[in-house]
Amino acid sequence: MANAIGAAFAQARAAGRTAIMPYVTAGFPEREETPELVAALARGGAAMVELGVPFSDPTADGTAVQRSGQRALAHGVTLADCLRLARESHSRVGIPILLMGYYNPFLQYGLDRLCREARDSGVAGLIVPDLPPEEADEIGPIADRCQLDLVFMAAPNSSEERLALIGRRAGGFVYCVTVRGVTGARSTLPADLPAFFARVRRHTALPIAAGFGISSAEQVREIGRYADGAAVGSALVSLLERTPAGERVAAAEAFVRTLGSGT
Repeated sequence: MANAIGAAFAQARAAGRTAIMPYVTAGFPEREETPELVAALARGGAAMVELGVPFSDPTADGTAVQRSGQRALAHGVTLADCLRLARESHSRVGIPILLMGYYNPFLQYGLDRLCREARDSGVAGLIVPDLPPEEADEIGPIADRCQLDLVFMAAPNSSEERLALIGRRAGGFVYCVTVRGVTGARSTLPADLPAFFARVRRHTALPIAAGFGISSAEQVREIGRYADGAAVGSALVSLLERTPAGERVAAAEAFVRTLGSGT
C-alpha cells in the first residue's frame, strides 16, 4: 500500500492532470454515509481521498471542518468507527485512502494498533497535522513496518532546515500548506506560492500537493502549474453541509468532476 499513493500521482501525471485529493470527515454528514460519499468522489475523478478523524480540538481546521467534526462526534463516531468506514470505503474504490487526524487520538488508541488496523482497513497513509517531523520517531518506524506512508506538512514560513528534515522523513508526498492559517475556502491564493513550491522541491523527489484554501477549478489549475496535487476540504464539507440528504452523493461527484475540469 505504501506505493499506492505514488502510483496515483504517477497515473495523474501520465494523464496530464493534477491529482485531486478531496477531504471528507468520517461520519459526516451522517454516521454511515462515508463509504457512499467516497465512492462518489472516486467516480468524480478523485486521485485519492483524505478521510478525516473527528477531534474535539482541531487546531489546524477552520470553521467548516470544525463543524463537520462536531457533528460526527455528536453521532458518536470514534477512531475505531473511522477505521471501519475506511475499510468499507476501500472495498468500494480503487484509489488510495489516507487517514487524516490529530496525534492525541492516535496515541490514545495505541500507535501499533492504529497502524495495524489502518493497514488492514486498506489505508495507504497517515496525515497528522500537529505532528512535526522532529517528534515522529515513535510512529515513523511503526508506520514503515505497516507499509503506511507518513505524510508531513510544510508551511510557507518553514525554514530550509525544516524542509530538509521533511524531505528526509516524508512518505507518499509532501503536503504544502498554502496559507499561514487554518483550513478554509479562499477566493484567491497567495502570490508567493511558486517560490514556496520551488523551495520544497529542492528537498524532496516526492510529489508535492497543496492544501488549505483551495476551492475552485481555477485554483486547481493554478496549483497544477507548480504542484502535483490539490487537496480540497472546506469547500466540499460546506457543500455537503448545505445539501439535502438525498442529493449529497450526486453533489459530491459533480463537485470533484468540476474541480478536475480545471486541469
